[in-house]
Amino acid sequence: MIIDERARRLAGELHAARAAATTVPQISLRHPDMTVIDAYAVQQALLERMVADGRSVVGRKVGLTAMPMQRAMGIAEPDYGVITDDMVFASGGDIHTAQFIFPRVEIELAFVLGDDLVGPGVTAADVLRATSHISPSIEILDSRIEMTDAATGHRRTIVDTVSDNAADAGMVIGPGMLLPSDLNPRELSALLFINGVIEETGVASAVLGHPAQAVAWLANKLGEYGQSLEAGQVVLSGSLTQSIPVTAGDVVHGDFGSLGAVTCRFV
Repeated sequence: MIIDERARRLAGELHAARAAATTVPQISLRHPDMTVIDAYAVQQALLERMVADGRSVVGRKVGLTAMPMQRAMGIAEPDYGVITDDMVFASGGDIHTAQFIFPRVEIELAFVLGDDLVGPGVTAADVLRATSHISPSIEILDSRIEMTDAATGHRRTIVDTVSDNAADAGMVIGPGMLLPSDLNPRELSALLFINGVIEETGVASAVLGHPAQAVAWLANKLGEYGQSLEAGQVVLSGSLTQSIPVTAGDVVHGDFGSLGAVTCRFV
C-alpha cells in the first residue's frame, strides 16, 4: 500500500470533516482514476492522523457482506474499516448525535479475539479457534463524504466509502457472551428495535454464510498489506440487517435472543 501525497491530502480533508461533523465533496468525482487500493491508502493515512491525535486501535469492522449491497456498489468482496478507542460507546448509555452528520445503525456479531490472526491462509475454523467470545453489537455508521452530489446526482462509490473508513463511526457492545463453538449461524437471529418498534430482522448466516468467514476474509485482506488482527481486538463481522437512520431522542435496541441484548440512546 503506497500512501502518496494525494492520499495524505484527502485523509487530511476527512480528518477535519470528522472533527467538524461535516462533509467533503465526493472523492470519486474529483479523482475518477482512483482505485479501491488507492482508497485504502487514504484510509490508512486517515488512521495515522487519528493515532497521532492519541487514539488507539481497538478493532476493525467488515462491511458490505451482503451480496445485494456488493452488487449495488459494483464490487465482488466486502470492505473494512478501523475502530479506535473514541468510537466505543457503553451499552445502555447515551450517545451525542451532534458528533455525527447522518448517523445510521446496524446490528451485528462482535468477535473478541483471544489470539492474533495473521493472513494469508486464515480460515473460518482458524477464526473460531482464535476467538475468545462473541457478543451482540450495534454499529454506528456515518458519512464524511457527500452521499449524493448536488450538481450531478452522482452517488458515492466504493472509493468514497473505503476512503471514509468504510463509513464506520462507532460501536456499542452488549454484555452477552457466546463461545465460538456454540455459534450456529442458521439459528442465531436478531431484532433491531428503534423506539420499541421492530425496524429490521436478520440471521447470522446472512453474513457470508457464517460471520467467521467475514473475519477470515478481513485477516487475509489485511495480510496483503502486511497488517494483522491482534489479540484483544474486536471485529464487527458484518450487519445482520439494513442500516436505519437515527436522530436525537431515538432509543436503539438489538435483541439477539439467548445471546442477550445491546442498547443505546441518541441524545
